[in-house]
Amino acid sequence: MKNTNSKEISNGILRALAIIIGICLLLWFLYKISSVLVYIAIAGVVSLIGRPIIRFLKNKLKFKNTFAVVLTMGTLLGILFGLASMFIPLVKSQGDNLALLNYNELEENVNDLIREANAFLLSHNIDLLETLQNSDFLSKLNVNAIPELLNSVLGMVGSLSIGLFSVLFISFFFLKDSKLLEDGLLIFVPNNSEGKLKRSFEKIKDLLSRYFIGLVFQISILFIIYTVILLIFGIENALVIAFICALLNLIPYVGPLIGACLMLLLTMSSNLGHDFQSVILPKTIYVMIGYAIAQLIDNFVSQPLIFSNSVKSHPLEIFLVIIIGGLLFGVVGMIVAVPSYTAIKVILKEFLSDNKIVKSLTKNI
Repeated sequence: MKNTNSKEISNGILRALAIIIGICLLLWFLYKISSVLVYIAIAGVVSLIGRPIIRFLKNKLKFKNTFAVVLTMGTLLGILFGLASMFIPLVKSQGDNLALLNYNELEENVNDLIREANAFLLSHNIDLLETLQNSDFLSKLNVNAIPELLNSVLGMVGSLSIGLFSVLFISFFFLKDSKLLEDGLLIFVPNNSEGKLKRSFEKIKDLLSRYFIGLVFQISILFIIYTVILLIFGIENALVIAFICALLNLIPYVGPLIGACLMLLLTMSSNLGHDFQSVILPKTIYVMIGYAIAQLIDNFVSQPLIFSNSVKSHPLEIFLVIIIGGLLFGVVGMIVAVPSYTAIKVILKEFLSDNKIVKSLTKNI
């Protein structure tokens, strides 16, 4: 009897160890292929954005599936290359300028700007120059690091091109066979739960398609407003600055703050060499007022419409989910919090529809 018990205990320990080792190996494997998982996730988002276009082409224009997918991919690629065309000439011109740049002159211009700002602040009893000198800021300012940063960015182009090709390849098949990912996940689900999971997938795809398309409209609205503001005040590279700041808005709460700092710095640097009090400061203030108005429009008009009409969640829910996602997984967690929460809600409603908490959270879905 004792031998039987000891054998059962030892077998239990071995099974537990085997499970732990298996989980560790699985996590290690997922870590090693993390880039592939990212490609699949991005391709999934692309397929959700392209899904309504394919439906329109198939249902309204009666296109065949393959032709509709090719046309949709061509449209998305055209948009992507159109955006890239704004950046490539800018990067090239900046690279040419950096190659011929007089770094001593640049450092003198930066110091002049700091001195002008200090002269303005001294009238308000604030000594900016003394503060920077005490913090040893000027000695740490290394303008020679600019070309090194540019080289690092250009070095990423090769890896990005591989990633772009992978995403496009996977996206094509996700769009061509919309059930490809779904069928792959159904392998791990019991037969009696397949129907519920299929219904969940359809609902999730509909909600997230509307959500991501809503985000595209949100970015477009901000892009137009930023562009108009920057063009009014004659800021160089207005289109590129506006697009970057609009894109940063995808990062909830943190993104608009980063965008504000970026727009502030680029507005000031585009007027480098002009008088601080009569040119740089007024233009910067007007641009930042415009930025604040754009954010108010986004926060009180665009975002509520997107969240209420797409993911069917209360703004307080969204706020708490984004904060929790940020605390757990940082910036990435904040970005994926809303889509993940929406998917979880749909699955819970399908599988635990009788639960009181689930009923309360999913009453609008």
